[in-house]
Amino acid sequence: MPSRHVVLTERQEELLETLVRSGRYQDASEVLGEGLRLVERREAEDAGKLQALQAAARVGVSALDRGEFKDFDTIEDLQHYLNGLSEKIITRAGE
Repeated sequence: MPSRHVVLTERQEELLETLVRSGRYQDASEVLGEGLRLVERREAEDAGKLQALQAAARVGVSALDRGEFKDFDTIEDLQHYLNGLSEKIITRAGE
């Protein structure tokens, strides 16, 4: 198995030692392996979120291209519209 030289801050070293002493991990390699699995999971989740945002952006741009949008003169007009929309959604959810 390949080995790596890793530089840790004092805080990271203390955390690593605490986790090993707790008995949850047998050694530093297990702690670092768990950390890498968590990073891998977060990266996959972030990639999924990015894909969802890109899909939503495509839907929004397509709607704009078709002229499906509403103009507002002021921020208050926008807030009034959104409040009304929220009330409609809440009412439907309660039915």
